[in-house]
Amino acid sequence: MLYQQSWARAWLGLGLIWFFGAIALAPSNKVYQQGLVAFLWLPTLLLAWSGRGVLAEAWRRQPALWASVLVLMAWCCLSLAWTTAPDPSREAKRLVYILVFLLAFPLVAQGGQDRIRNLLQLGCGLLAIAALVSIVHFYGLQAQPLQARLAGIGEISHPILGAYVVGAAAVLLLYQMPRKRSLQLGWVLALACLGCFVIMSQSRGAALALLITVLIAPLWLRDRHSRVLAVAAVLATALAFYVMYDLITLRGSSYRPEIFEQAVRMIAEHPWTGLGIGAAYDVQVPALGMRFDHTHNMFTHVAVELGLPGMLLWICVWLFALGEIVRARHILLGKILLGLWVFSTLAMQFDAASLTATPRAEWFISWLTVGLVMLLPWVRAENDACGKIRGST
Repeated sequence: MLYQQSWARAWLGLGLIWFFGAIALAPSNKVYQQGLVAFLWLPTLLLAWSGRGVLAEAWRRQPALWASVLVLMAWCCLSLAWTTAPDPSREAKRLVYILVFLLAFPLVAQGGQDRIRNLLQLGCGLLAIAALVSIVHFYGLQAQPLQARLAGIGEISHPILGAYVVGAAAVLLLYQMPRKRSLQLGWVLALACLGCFVIMSQSRGAALALLITVLIAPLWLRDRHSRVLAVAAVLATALAFYVMYDLITLRGSSYRPEIFEQAVRMIAEHPWTGLGIGAAYDVQVPALGMRFDHTHNMFTHVAVELGLPGMLLWICVWLFALGEIVRARHILLGKILLGLWVFSTLAMQFDAASLTATPRAEWFISWLTVGLVMLLPWVRAENDACGKIRGST
């Protein structure tokens, strides 16, 4: 079959690596988007027919997850009838991007779990390089004071969203220590770069989400490695509070309670339909005399755009993804994705108000998580098959 050819797997693998690394390392967002079209969307569409059996199997193995995604996409399409977005056709095209992105993962899964692990490690390694370059560029070449919030390179320049991207990469890399000692030093250095980026970005939401994830990970990983990382996280947090206490507490709650209160009022004005997919809006807080360009919360943002039905559908997608992760909790990738799901869920509470826009930082805590969950049926089957072979020998 065409999708089983080595060149086809290499093409799709390049697309996944591009999604990870080029968000920071591409010279511009336009180049990043064009690269995704060339390296991920195009091969997925070309290989979809030959891999139709794989895609049908993906539906059979995860029907609730795929059905919830499709129903959410259908509701988004329906909202085009009342959206105030300037170009509804553009919003519809973005929904196609999401579906093609998700379709790529069952095809990627055919390369086997070792290849998947290598792709994720390489992608996260590129983000670690981007984190290091960002730190050197911002504090070294630009000579910014160490108290300044780190602005990364490329599309991780936003201190909060960039920290979410880097934090997600840290979660994916934390529990995949290479077996070869020659590679373990690189793994430690990569994690150090990712951790420093999150701390220097001064994104308390990302840092808190990462800290809680690492602290509770031993509950399901149940190994010495995760416990050591949890202790190290506590020590690093204590050190950060000691050194950066004033910076951490300076911004208070960043108006999040006031923004949430106004977001609820906006949702109450259009509870069933929302403003429509892609609709621009401001969250005005009269008591502060300020306005914000979104709700700083994924779930309330979806409710503002797509109404309560849209928010409930997104919650269904997210919970069905969790269900698939729990089913695969006995394999390493399932355990890692449980950590990513926890991190992403926490991160969504503080920012990341973009679900249906073109691929960007927010995708790392939304659609990437869902896509990686769609790898699990094949990884689980391969792992079970290997276990049976070992048991029979």
